[in-house]
Amino acid sequence: MPLAFLFPFSCMAIWAGNGIVSKLAVGVLSPAALAWSRWMVAALVLTPFLAHRAWRERRKLRAGFSKLAVLALLGMVLNQTFGYYAAQTLGATEIGLMMGLTPLMTVLLSIWLLRERPTWGALLGGAISILGLAILLGQGDPARLLTQGIHIGSVYMLLSAATYALYSVLLKRWDLGLDNWSMLYGQVLCSLLFLTPFYLLVDGHWPDGSALWLILYAGIPTSALSPWLWMQGIALLGASRTAIFMNLLPVMTAALAISWLGERLTSYHLIGGGMTLMGVLLAQLLVRPVTVRRRARLAVAGCQEK
Repeated sequence: MPLAFLFPFSCMAIWAGNGIVSKLAVGVLSPAALAWSRWMVAALVLTPFLAHRAWRERRKLRAGFSKLAVLALLGMVLNQTFGYYAAQTLGATEIGLMMGLTPLMTVLLSIWLLRERPTWGALLGGAISILGLAILLGQGDPARLLTQGIHIGSVYMLLSAATYALYSVLLKRWDLGLDNWSMLYGQVLCSLLFLTPFYLLVDGHWPDGSALWLILYAGIPTSALSPWLWMQGIALLGASRTAIFMNLLPVMTAALAISWLGERLTSYHLIGGGMTLMGVLLAQLLVRPVTVRRRARLAVAGCQEK
């Protein structure tokens, strides 16, 4: 299908817009209120279409409830809530650049948890991305991290990227025997079980009308439509080719932040962010496994015998 790329491309555009919504919500909605209301809207939108399907799959949903709950906690609760808290102090440009680390983190966690063989791209790309991240977090001076530490907003954003990477790995590892829509709907409902008490304890105020369009964007295009676009991209292009589109997220977010929010793109954004994205891209493109040469293996074996 010639236009199949439009599915993951549109998904990335929606996610980039959600980064702008996160910034616009500062001072209008608390992170707890935005996280809860987003998934409540998604549940209301998806229920008429998916409730009957979920009822048919109720035995599988019940059997996989604990794993669905963990997935929801990582991918929908912690990932989004950390991101919304990060938006309180970080610009949308930084949010997009740091979220762009997710594919690299996914590759590294896959090596650890799924016992996948490390690749040259993961090693080389990881080193380049870490250096780029140090430049980005240190605002052009990596040594600054040693004297001033990491900004709390950056910590939240790194946790957001890490939780989504872990979510992606577990999603690949756990086969619950459910179709994608049932998985999504089950996770949305589980996320509300976590977020409702958190929202009531931390905030508890009903959002006013000025926040309605922010909630609707986060709840409908971002939470209900974009998963379908992403799944369509995987079905038509394959998982590996679709994943490459994740590299567009930082670029799209920065473009929207500059044009809509008036954020300024600095040299450390370009250098640090560029190196970070280059490392992520290398990790996805250089997939040749790291191998130990036979001669070296024999030498090691000989040393062990002695």
